[in-house]
Amino acid sequence: MLGPAEVAGTDVKKASAVYDTQSGAGWKVTMDFTSGGSKKFASITGKLAKNQEPQNQFAIVLDGSVVSDPRVSEALTGGNAEISGSFDQTEAKDLANVLSYGALPLSFREQSVTTVTAALGGEQLHAGLIAGAIGLALVVIYLVLYYRGLSLIAIASLLVSAALTYAIMTLLGPTIHFALNLPAVCGAIVAIGITADSFIVFFERIRDEIREGRTLRPAVERAWPRARRTILVSDFVSFLAAAVLFIVTVGKVQGFAFTLGLTTVLDVVVVFLFTKPLMTILARKQFFANGHSWSGLDPKRLGAQPPLRRTRRPSAPADPKEA
Repeated sequence: MLGPAEVAGTDVKKASAVYDTQSGAGWKVTMDFTSGGSKKFASITGKLAKNQEPQNQFAIVLDGSVVSDPRVSEALTGGNAEISGSFDQTEAKDLANVLSYGALPLSFREQSVTTVTAALGGEQLHAGLIAGAIGLALVVIYLVLYYRGLSLIAIASLLVSAALTYAIMTLLGPTIHFALNLPAVCGAIVAIGITADSFIVFFERIRDEIREGRTLRPAVERAWPRARRTILVSDFVSFLAAAVLFIVTVGKVQGFAFTLGLTTVLDVVVVFLFTKPLMTILARKQFFANGHSWSGLDPKRLGAQPPLRRTRRPSAPADPKEA
């Protein structure tokens, strides 16, 4: 049975969990009261201290539930008190939070209730996967139509990135309790554009070098340093946004941030360790090196300038010698 409330939560000025290093008693909770709360607490503890157990206990109640019921051995008149017992760190902090924030004048009112069945959640996830497949198909079609032979490199890189993403999610899922849900699928869809953007930056740098009259192999080596800087800066910004979103959010939104950050890191790995070496190898093949019309690197279609040639300047006629 609970009696009437003698000390309100607003009478508690501060509560914190501390570890008692002097006596070795472990974790305890300390409380500081307001001036009015000090008088109320001194009065009620003085009354309780005169009783025998369990009549010398008082209850700490939050939302109608008893959170703790400590015993009182003497009147506490100093404006502060401490609750000790067999607390671990988590229990002490939870009790301190109840004492500190349980007195906030907050109330919750139910505005609406939405019940989502497992079937509906599965349908939403299925729709998200279909949307991702459609987006991936559109990206592939664009790459094939615009970059032709170069699209094979981009598609192969996308497949490698997808395989690595799936493998890492499968391995880390049980460890970090990650589950593929709708926000995670959205993060993967966004990552398709980020990954494709890295390929486009690299390919356009190569094309710029070819337009200036260079052959493919020198064009690849000259284009890579500039493309590399752009890719790193772009991926760093995306990863930073994903990291901030993962830290400041909770729940399913973290799935979106985790997927976006993971795929951004894998984009750097794939571009540096797969796309660039593959492009260097294919630059030696005649299909690409000779600028076949379906290679995506045809100098005529790109409007390449003829290579510059150095010409010798005619020597000036010698002055006739005077007789």
